[in-house]
Amino acid sequence: MKSYKTNVLFFLLFITFSCKKEVSKADKNKKSNTNIKYAKGFNIVEENGKKKLIIKAAYQNSNKVFEYLIKKKKTKTSIESNSEIIKVPVKRMVVTSTTHIPMLELLNEENSIIGFPNSKYVSSEKTRKLIDAKQIKEIGKESSLNTEILLDLKPELVVGFSVSSTDKSLTTIKKAGINIIYNGDWLEETPLGKAEWIKFFGVLLDKEKEADSIFNAIEHRYLATKKLALKAKEIPTVLSGNLFSDVWYAPGGNSFIANYFKDANTNYIWQKSKKSGSLPLSIETVLDKAKNATYWIGCGLYETKKDMQNSSKQYQNFNAYKTNEVYTYANKKGAIGGLLYFETSAIKPDLMLKDILKITHPELLPNYKLTFFDRIE
Repeated sequence: MKSYKTNVLFFLLFITFSCKKEVSKADKNKKSNTNIKYAKGFNIVEENGKKKLIIKAAYQNSNKVFEYLIKKKKTKTSIESNSEIIKVPVKRMVVTSTTHIPMLELLNEENSIIGFPNSKYVSSEKTRKLIDAKQIKEIGKESSLNTEILLDLKPELVVGFSVSSTDKSLTTIKKAGINIIYNGDWLEETPLGKAEWIKFFGVLLDKEKEADSIFNAIEHRYLATKKLALKAKEIPTVLSGNLFSDVWYAPGGNSFIANYFKDANTNYIWQKSKKSGSLPLSIETVLDKAKNATYWIGCGLYETKKDMQNSSKQYQNFNAYKTNEVYTYANKKGAIGGLLYFETSAIKPDLMLKDILKITHPELLPNYKLTFFDRIE
């Protein structure tokens, strides 16, 4: 969710490894101590003195639940036949998504990263220095990781992501004897659910208290902004999405971006849709429903109005286009061209919400400057 290219396709379409045990429904519903509040794709539980990291959504439409037993490296471990064992703290890690890196940096663990695919899309200054110094190795592309390089790196763990259960690259790595765990942050439907995956890394790095503290601060800021949005005197109508191969893909009413619109106290055109992924629509339907929307937030990779016009003259028929109220994430880039939205918005939902609030209710944040979006010119 996921080098830059994968993230681009994901956002345009708004679509929503192998372990030793598939957990039964009874295990999945078993009550345990946990501090996970928003994320639906993973859990951290303690049962009978044992800590477990449970991945409930490893990939899209997954019906499997994978269980990992967390053990301190200095602790003697007996053979556990029912669970994969991860010894923490993990100090040599390969990660595969740009969303993983900011979370590791917040935990001051970017030095634990030893490999990354398509590293040219990483913009963060701290991690960029490690890449340039060859301390983080290039391991190919997310869809075809270089197994030979991975074996040479001897990672303790590969944190992967997959859109299906048939990811050949990760399956090959697993068969080669490298431990793999899936991160499904990109499947979360709520902004705070995505950000809460920092606790996933907190467990792996034996920094749970630090991860909890960071997330609690993010949650506090997000909820404060959500509360501020309720002071708005008017509720504007919002449009999102764009044409892709003659089909308009709009975020469903239960998608993470639709939840941002809701929390910013706006009227999103398709907020009543129950889909968490994308809504494929005809341009005629979109014009009929959203022609007069006040704001158009999230128009794909367009950087200028000229780009939009060259792509489709239909865009000129929307009121938001005529009134210069179209906002893009394509112009906020790092030093080497990576889009900040794809790298850091998952762990900065408070700033994403402020962006949308600033656009739709500017009087509530008079001194705030947009972080991820820009008005398209």
